Amino acid sequence: MKAVLMAGGEGSRLRPLTSSRPKPLVPVANKPVMHHIVDLLRRHGIEQIVSTLHYRADEIENYFGDGSELRIAMEYVVEDTPLGTAGAVKLAHRLLEDERFIVVSGDALTDIDLDELVAAHERSGAIATIALHRVANPLEFGVVVTADDGRITRFLEKPSWGEIFSDTINTGIYVLEPEVLEYMEEGQNYDFARDIFPRMLRDGRALHGHVTGGYWSDIGNLQQYVQANYDALRGAVRLEIPGTQIAPGVWVGDNARISPDAHVHGPVCIGKNVTIERDAVVEELTCLGDSTIVAANARLHRTIGWEDVYVGEGSSLSGCTLADRVIVKDRVTVMEGAVIGRGSTLGSGATVPSNIKLWPDKSVASGSIVSMSLVYGIKWPGSLFGGDGVSGLANIEITPEFALKLGQALGSVLRPGQNVMTSRDAHPASRLANRCIIAGLLSVGTNVHDLRETPMPVSRYAVRMSGDAGVHAGISPHYPDQFLLEFFDAHGVNVDKTIERKIENIFFREDFRRTPMEAVGLLDFPERVTEAYSSGFLTALAPEAIGTANVRVAIDYAYGNASLILPRILSNLGIEMIALNAFFDNAKVLTFAANRRRHLEQLANATTSLGAALGVLLDQRGESLALVDDRGRIIEGSRLLALLTVLVASVVPHARIAVPVMAPSAIERVAGQYGATVVRTRTDRRSLMALAAREGSSLAFAGGANYELIFPEFAPVFDSLYGTAKIMELLAAQGRPLSTIVDELPSSHLASRRDRCPWERKGQIMRKLLEETDGRTVELTDGIRVSREGGWVLVLPDASDPLFNVYAEGRSEDEANRYADEIAGRIDELARG
Repeated sequence: MKAVLMAGGEGSRLRPLTSSRPKPLVPVANKPVMHHIVDLLRRHGIEQIVSTLHYRADEIENYFGDGSELRIAMEYVVEDTPLGTAGAVKLAHRLLEDERFIVVSGDALTDIDLDELVAAHERSGAIATIALHRVANPLEFGVVVTADDGRITRFLEKPSWGEIFSDTINTGIYVLEPEVLEYMEEGQNYDFARDIFPRMLRDGRALHGHVTGGYWSDIGNLQQYVQANYDALRGAVRLEIPGTQIAPGVWVGDNARISPDAHVHGPVCIGKNVTIERDAVVEELTCLGDSTIVAANARLHRTIGWEDVYVGEGSSLSGCTLADRVIVKDRVTVMEGAVIGRGSTLGSGATVPSNIKLWPDKSVASGSIVSMSLVYGIKWPGSLFGGDGVSGLANIEITPEFALKLGQALGSVLRPGQNVMTSRDAHPASRLANRCIIAGLLSVGTNVHDLRETPMPVSRYAVRMSGDAGVHAGISPHYPDQFLLEFFDAHGVNVDKTIERKIENIFFREDFRRTPMEAVGLLDFPERVTEAYSSGFLTALAPEAIGTANVRVAIDYAYGNASLILPRILSNLGIEMIALNAFFDNAKVLTFAANRRRHLEQLANATTSLGAALGVLLDQRGESLALVDDRGRIIEGSRLLALLTVLVASVVPHARIAVPVMAPSAIERVAGQYGATVVRTRTDRRSLMALAAREGSSLAFAGGANYELIFPEFAPVFDSLYGTAKIMELLAAQGRPLSTIVDELPSSHLASRRDRCPWERKGQIMRKLLEETDGRTVELTDGIRVSREGGWVLVLPDASDPLFNVYAEGRSEDEANRYADEIAGRIDELARG
């Protein structure tokens, strides 16, 4: 049997290590990872290998040649442009001779039993068998869902937490029958997991998943690379480490010279022609590449060094990684997590703090302390973005330097000269963050239109009208000590996961576009933005209907900046408005969430005592609201969604209404009375706005998980300013008091829980819960929603925090609480292991 070795990847997340070397040639325990995979294939009797190449292909060909030195036969196919995992294999079709073959990644480290995998394939009779592996955090991998007999039922490529139903992931190791290649045309881009395997499932072809034991790591980032080296030295993965084991856990290559006065403590791997001088200390979990020199009194601990490294006298290196040809002069300190690129020089007495990365050929002056740091890579493992955007403690986690780098990362994703709209709330700390983001954008050649202090809906509207992207900096509505930075696409909608990952990758590897002085971006401050918003606002409404209704409304602005815009618009509509808290107060904004109930009670008193038709409490961001009817009853949460469904469906024929999957089933009952249709969406903010952007005015209304409002007839984004006026229009069309409509709303009984769970257990728990559904109806729109008698339970992993969100509906409050408690208790059991 032949093997196809996939070796075309760039390994961009391993930069700066892969800036000058393809990822398959990155060494683990002093041997390229692809060499370890060749060893694995040879141990299982596979000696004919076809390697698919793209990035720095000539370096890989030069290393392996025809394979004869490794007792194999190696052939190559080279992709001129990336063709995807399957497209690359199709390119090698002519070399596979129409027989069964195995596909293995050349840049992942594994020691799985390939004989066992092939045997499982033969027993299953499948056209393709995928090696599966269970991991603690499946978020960055392709998740595979299988039946009890191993038959594959579903693929999810790099899912969100709401789509993770298993901790079993695709390793990229396949046993394939030659018929699989008939599903593709040569020269076309295909991916096995995204294109070919799902198509085969739709065609009814048998695909088998085999859960493997042993070790597997895709070495997807710098931390995983270091860990792979440590695992190799500890014996966690079975490898053929080069050199002779002169003591337990101490491998030494040919012609290495170790002073009798040096101290070497295993496990360590010392390459060929290495010199370790007197009184040097090489401690555990250290790799020294060929021709490295460690001078007297130097100390290395858990350090990964490539070839031709020089470590000067008295230097101290701990937990760091050095690419080839790095020169570390005397008395240098390199700390935990630092990565030094090829050919760099650290001058005498320099200090490289934790998590710093130096790109190739950099020079650090003697005595310098390198200041730029990647400490936030630890705070957000694998992801900067949470459910809403990038959040963190103001001026502690989201520092000016951090905000600057975020601006550079966003600008580097865009083309030079594109336009970004920036905006903020009125807090001074938001102004600071906004200006740093602007500086980052300008530095990479992106033009900035700064809207300064502007409500969020106005910012989104401005981006949609004349921007390529947008950023809004403000205090988090949920955590008053935190910033929330939200990034918008050209529709004013939060950017999708693909753009988030691009921003993250550039941010973490600091691969920012460098711009000459004459190409630095331009900054301006657009005028008449609020006038354009107000004009579009009034055009989308039916102002004559509102004006004839003589509506009086009480509005609590909650110290937010909506008070800068909405009073003027309502005045133009002829609405008599009673304004409460219509000024900005930094201190009170920070305490609003804690005092929200008191605000609602005061609004209820004002509404009834002043004879208003309704009261409105706006949030500070202008995205969500709560109502008070003319009898002083508070209407919020799921009851607000039901009310808006009635108001819209009774006026708009055959209305389409979108609500999140955790909204009560009463929404469907209400909509059905008026011939309206309800669309269930995922609970994250972007999904609802993206749906509204796609459907436009054919979607009459959408309500978010936190009861934000979208009326796509005006804009496909959350906007409680427009929502306030639209509710008045809809209420005017009813011709009766709001309280009479509220009296007719059906009751619903919901319960919710938040259960803490370690990040690494989330995927496993979701798999277990899905296995325990006991034949009940299951919906996988977002998380796992399982039907119960008279209701349902929804389990949703949180995207930002190590916890689960549990929602339940029942026929009574007690039943809803019982359903929620049952599933929350089961999550606790599984989390404790």
